[in-house]
Amino acid sequence: MIKEIQVSDLKMLDHAVLVDVRSEGEFAEATIPGSVNLPLFNNQERAEVGTVYTQSSPSLARELGLSIVSPKLPDLLKEVEELSKKGPLVLFCWRGGMRSKSLAAVAELMGIPIYRLQGGYKAYRNQVVEYFQKELPFKVVVLRGNTGVGKTELLKKLRGEGYPAIDLENLANNRGSVFGAMGLGNPPSQKKFEGLLYEELDSLKEFPYIIVECESKRIGRVTLPATFFSAMQQGIQILHCDSLPNRVQRLIREYTAVPDAREEIRLALEKLIKTLGRVKVQELKALLETNSLEEFTEQLLVEYYDKLYAYPNEPSAEYDYFFDYREPTKALRELERYLDEMACAGRESAVFGIRYSAK
Repeated sequence: MIKEIQVSDLKMLDHAVLVDVRSEGEFAEATIPGSVNLPLFNNQERAEVGTVYTQSSPSLARELGLSIVSPKLPDLLKEVEELSKKGPLVLFCWRGGMRSKSLAAVAELMGIPIYRLQGGYKAYRNQVVEYFQKELPFKVVVLRGNTGVGKTELLKKLRGEGYPAIDLENLANNRGSVFGAMGLGNPPSQKKFEGLLYEELDSLKEFPYIIVECESKRIGRVTLPATFFSAMQQGIQILHCDSLPNRVQRLIREYTAVPDAREEIRLALEKLIKTLGRVKVQELKALLETNSLEEFTEQLLVEYYDKLYAYPNEPSAEYDYFFDYREPTKALRELERYLDEMACAGRESAVFGIRYSAK
């Protein structure tokens, strides 16, 4: 018998294997994070069945669907059987309808234990939407600082040492600047981004705070949920600084690691003509073409980014805490000490001191 499961019960399954049986296009648009795609219909087949359903009748659409799926069943079942060796299988489609039901029924007949997600991906999406409609159950600690000070680098170090840090730019597949998408591939859809963020927050639910880098409401092509952005604005603001030479070298290392970086940077500079003027952009292009990377990067920082963000490079009463990253190890320890003291002051319970175990 097929076991039906609610989306709220998914976390109770140990090492569940989520199988999205929707088309590859639906899967690419958004799915439950961590799912594998095993489509009953590809994009074209799904469109054909949908056309028959709307223009002819549901019964004819079902007949067409059966004729399309039948030849695929042996291979589909082999894949289902292999996946079942990794953990309990949970099949889902858009609303928990015919696609997941039909494959689950055949798998069950073949003796493969199976769960089917009631409500499908739509139920999961509703859960995500409802989560972000409420006030976040966390205090948000926000790292602020000028471009190149190493905020993303620091978040990774904190996460690696068990602190509840979230790299929003990594989730959005964008560095949050005019050069933000370089070498990172396609960004996620808004739904996919929100699902990824929800899963990150859920994995850190034992903590009363999370740590993020300061971002505008939009990161590349995605937008932060309103409640999350509001929590960032109202959170604990930490000022992070570093020397200009260190910032220059850090950015050179990061961007020269990107294939074809120079051409992408040259094209992206066109977006700065309104701000810097055509003459200045041409000067920057000339520096880039002559491989004068240090001078190019320094000028871009001083004449564009530092004026744009205008963060101070010394302690300021506008921020809750300040640290200098010129000695990274020392700065990391100082920040960790601050976070631990903040945690102890914020809650008497020892639970506040629990750290996330990075996988």
